[in-house]
Amino acid sequence: MKKNFICFLAIALLVTACSKKGDKVVSGEENQSGRTPAAEATAVIAAGTTQQNIRGFGGANIRGWIADLTAAQRTTAFDPANGIGLSVLRVRVSPNSSDFAAEKPTIDAAKSYGASVIATAWTAPASMKDNNSLIAGKLNTSSYADYAAHLSNFCSTVGGVTAISPSNEPNISVTYESMNLTASELAAFVAAQGSNCGAPIMAPETFNMNKTYMDTYLSNTTAASKTSFMCGHIYGATPYVYSVGKEVWMTEHIYNTNDANGWADALGVAKEIHDCMNAGYNMYVWWYIRRSYGPMDESGNITKRGYVMAHYARWVRPGYLKISCTANPATGVYVTAYKSGSKIVVVAINQNTAITYQPFTVSGATVTGFNRYRTTSTANLTSDSFSITGGSFGINLPAQSVTTLISY
Repeated sequence: MKKNFICFLAIALLVTACSKKGDKVVSGEENQSGRTPAAEATAVIAAGTTQQNIRGFGGANIRGWIADLTAAQRTTAFDPANGIGLSVLRVRVSPNSSDFAAEKPTIDAAKSYGASVIATAWTAPASMKDNNSLIAGKLNTSSYADYAAHLSNFCSTVGGVTAISPSNEPNISVTYESMNLTASELAAFVAAQGSNCGAPIMAPETFNMNKTYMDTYLSNTTAASKTSFMCGHIYGATPYVYSVGKEVWMTEHIYNTNDANGWADALGVAKEIHDCMNAGYNMYVWWYIRRSYGPMDESGNITKRGYVMAHYARWVRPGYLKISCTANPATGVYVTAYKSGSKIVVVAINQNTAITYQPFTVSGATVTGFNRYRTTSTANLTSDSFSITGGSFGINLPAQSVTTLISY
């Protein structure tokens, strides 16, 4: 009897200890160091508190400067079932209208997978500028209507452009295709011709999400009324909240030009996407889709950076809503959450060098379990599933990993 009582007591203590870590504890991997995984503060997900609409996660295909994506590479880039699942394609509006039609194969392929297409002009045709050059210079005011017709011609030729930007990074001077426009000059063009460019205007697309430039641009109330989306890049900038009653799109960035299969940098890309989402941005767009430092290498293989982007792009599809979630429940752990109808998607980053036990609670939605995908330095999108009860659960996040949970 005494022996049975001791066994019963041991079992009771074990159950009590486990219950302190949530209704369902799923480890999925052993702590190879032999240490107990660190327990962190609870990540609280409130599905009833919605934040921004998600337009998508994407990259650029600048056909006139590098070779176009092949048919197989388009599938790898945009297929949400077996590829990266990019849901935004950014393309260049060439200053030569004879180039326009060549953009269609990749544009049509991207759209067939549900991606949206955004277009950026680096420069107006030289004949429309004050220096008669494709580099630097300003748009002639007398050419406003002609330039709008040029942009509209691009949109009608390729079809289905979600938004168009009249000028890429107008606030810096470079030695390639460009225009140097002040915020007031860019706003003057949009005020005069923004309704005639063939697609909704996204602007001003500064290289560093420059708030002063954007504020000045919006001070032209006519230009503001003709601008559907605010957009910019984050070179040398930290994502920040910019609330002006319009969606904010991050339309270009390169984390660095190191080999895209370096895992430490890939984790940095994950954190950058996390930061953009927590700043309220509706879109995140990488620079070249296919590049040694991009989501796809020159041979068309998905890189570590590509697998990181897939953690968001495959499952946080256009139209999902970001929902309230504890963004940084503990040192080295970063979490965002999203929903579409009753489906919840959670993306968790663990930058720590040890396995980290992370508790979660979900309110405002009924969740009975999750499909789980994990990427580490040695594995890509490995999957399993687990059930939960009562809206509380905990999982071990592998050391230096990205995990996506999709409710079922």
